[in-house]
Amino acid sequence: SSTAAQPPLPFRPNERILCFHGPLLYEAKVVKAELWDGRDADASDPGPHYFVHYKGWKQTWDEWVDESRALKFNEENLAKQKALRQAALQAAKKKTLIVPAKHSSALKTESESESPHQAPSQQQQQQQHQGPQRSRKRGRDSVAEKQPREEREDSAGSGGGAQKGPEVKLPIPNALKAQLVDDWERITKDKLLVPLPRDPTVAQMLALYQEHRRTTKDKRRPAGKRDDEIVDEIVDGLRIYFDKALGNILLYRFERYQYKQLREKYPAKQPSEIYGPEHLLRLFVQLPNMIAHTNMDDDAVLLIKENMADILKYMHKTAKSLFAEEYENASPAYVAIAKAT
Repeated sequence: SSTAAQPPLPFRPNERILCFHGPLLYEAKVVKAELWDGRDADASDPGPHYFVHYKGWKQTWDEWVDESRALKFNEENLAKQKALRQAALQAAKKKTLIVPAKHSSALKTESESESPHQAPSQQQQQQQHQGPQRSRKRGRDSVAEKQPREEREDSAGSGGGAQKGPEVKLPIPNALKAQLVDDWERITKDKLLVPLPRDPTVAQMLALYQEHRRTTKDKRRPAGKRDDEIVDEIVDGLRIYFDKALGNILLYRFERYQYKQLREKYPAKQPSEIYGPEHLLRLFVQLPNMIAHTNMDDDAVLLIKENMADILKYMHKTAKSLFAEEYENASPAYVAIAKAT
């Protein structure tokens, strides 16, 4: 795509520049500099082009840019970079949504959790400052087994009061515990995002589960219309819980800007119509503590526990068709805003 004899270009290989990516400017290095003549089908825009590497970013973000996106690295353009970033941050703050907080006593707002979906204990906060030291196996065990106790301690410490209801333990299969840890690592460490809207969404997955229950006979469950009604009621309740809980306690800090963008893009849709099994699974970690803060009697709690365990069993069995194999790279512009908000 380059000509045989190139006239001098404004920027040379290895030169430090500022480069537009989206609405913001980022420091980058010129890897290649070429003058395109417009005759190449894969490089149709004539003029100077630069293959750039963004400082601090993986090589997967390296790209060709035209001269309109490249600026000299000087004081004037550094000031422009700062002004653009401040404007973007102000715009992001103005667009902050107010999340409905119904059932706020049960849905305790999560301090930005950076562990596999639980509010961080004091020990975990120390580990965060010291860097990741925990093995995958310990992470998986702590997700489902330690979480209810730590959540109760956090509630008591923040004025949430003692547990009201009976203690509930949900049996999360080991493969799903591993999914929770992988999900956490991809988002908090690798700075990736779940591709949204998901297919299936939470609403779609729960509908598939309802159909599964109607067509699958289990001798341990009462057959007939009554069982179907119970399942429908529990599934509806779980979906409502998910819609209320997502913005309050189910998101990692890095995902919050994505949440704001999606709520603006799909204002008529509930979270259960956008998010998928990855986020629903996080709800099961929080459910024991949420149920403990209700006034349900023992029979109702037992019924919910049995049905939640059955949903987890279904998710385990159909995991390959439920969970996203690949997460999305977040753009440098997204990362900059997410870090600052």
